[in-house]
Amino acid sequence: MGTLQKSLKTRHITMISIGGVIGTGLFVGTGKNILSTGPAAVVSYAIACLLIVLIMQMVGEMASGEMVLGRKSGSSAELGSFASYAEKYIGPWAGFTVGWLYWASWVFIVGLEAALIGGMLHNWFPFIPVWVGGVGITLLMTIINIYSVKSFGEFEYWISFIKVTAIIAFLVVGTAMVLGIWPNYEPKGFGILTEFGGFAPNGIIPIFTAIVFVIFSICGAEVAAIAAAESENPAKNIVRAIKNVVFRLGLFFVGSVAIMIMILPWNDSTMLAAPYANILSMAGLPIAAQIIQIVIFVSLISVLNSALYTSSRMLLEMSRQGNAPKVFSQIKNRRGAPVPAILGSTVVAYVCSLLYFVSPEVIFYFLGNCVGGLMIVVYIFIAISQIRFRRSYDLQTTEPLAIKMWLFPGLSYITIGILVLIYFCQVLIESLRTQFYLSSIVVVGSILLFFILGKLASKKTEQIERIEEKFASE
Repeated sequence: MGTLQKSLKTRHITMISIGGVIGTGLFVGTGKNILSTGPAAVVSYAIACLLIVLIMQMVGEMASGEMVLGRKSGSSAELGSFASYAEKYIGPWAGFTVGWLYWASWVFIVGLEAALIGGMLHNWFPFIPVWVGGVGITLLMTIINIYSVKSFGEFEYWISFIKVTAIIAFLVVGTAMVLGIWPNYEPKGFGILTEFGGFAPNGIIPIFTAIVFVIFSICGAEVAAIAAAESENPAKNIVRAIKNVVFRLGLFFVGSVAIMIMILPWNDSTMLAAPYANILSMAGLPIAAQIIQIVIFVSLISVLNSALYTSSRMLLEMSRQGNAPKVFSQIKNRRGAPVPAILGSTVVAYVCSLLYFVSPEVIFYFLGNCVGGLMIVVYIFIAISQIRFRRSYDLQTTEPLAIKMWLFPGLSYITIGILVLIYFCQVLIESLRTQFYLSSIVVVGSILLFFILGKLASKKTEQIERIEEKFASE
């Protein structure tokens, strides 16, 4: 079956953990969230970031605990394997559901990013068809992932470095503008927060429904926990990745939104259509729009690369659990890359990307409206797994955990409650109602599929046993 090679270095994990959350959701989606929520969007981002931090803390606790339990039993632990945790601490049906939902979400993201990349390339170079650009970039990322996990880490390191540099530059310039120390700009002061209809002009509910969009924008922080399993020092790197997420989420997301609502009126749709570029232009940087476009393009490639990596590792783990065909559990090259799982995820991603061109308003719309809700469901399963894990861990050993969930069990239950509330808040907003129903259907369908497949497997086993008994009696 082979084993994954621990060839990622500490600097790879660190930059993956920082760059993993910086995608098009930050550069493009932030302005839309401010338009729908008002200045109170900063509260939505703060709550969403806090939820992701709590989920990461839970994942870190389970991963560090599994290392301890694995060491005591002489077995190995699957770091960051949400499906494994759900199967072990909730039940096989939960492991099946979490694994396939998480895999499907990331595979769709690969297809989505490929379509967007193709569109950007076509706008820049009209002679390149949209599908050629999308397929070509996806093929390149597939080759990078197949070659070795180290090549993935190195590529992601440098491409994340570009994104992080751009965000830091924006934060420095924006902060200087807000404080009034940037030349040729007069700050508007705190009055801008209430000047155009109040801090929450559309009410309280949009604050919670916007969290769904924000979570979809920042999902990916947990990729660092998965990647840590293939690093040179898993125990050290998973702790570092979890701890870094608090700082980077607050700085990049909450910080960016705080700067935007202090500079741009929340109801200015023209300025918020491209808030990063427009604010930098206001600062007297005329080439800002072109630079931001390049950064967005780089971010699309980065998210595609990470999505392909994440989906392939989840497919690999599901195969080893028996929830996916065994062929995907094989490590096919000497550098430890799970080639069948990577190719399997790539093929499905191509299909998703094709649907963007074949049926953008029906099938692709259906898939896109599922992803945000499915991520919330996966996070709920992670939180339930963590509660059951901690109780099991405390019964087996007294060895302290390298990472512990704060205020356990109260904060874990509160996290679950908020996630459930946010999920059902989708019903209250017409634009999110379809997402709620579609994602709910997919979740229920995946659970039913597990039991249907289980019954079919049970019947097949019974038939084999009867045949064996018949031959034995003869």
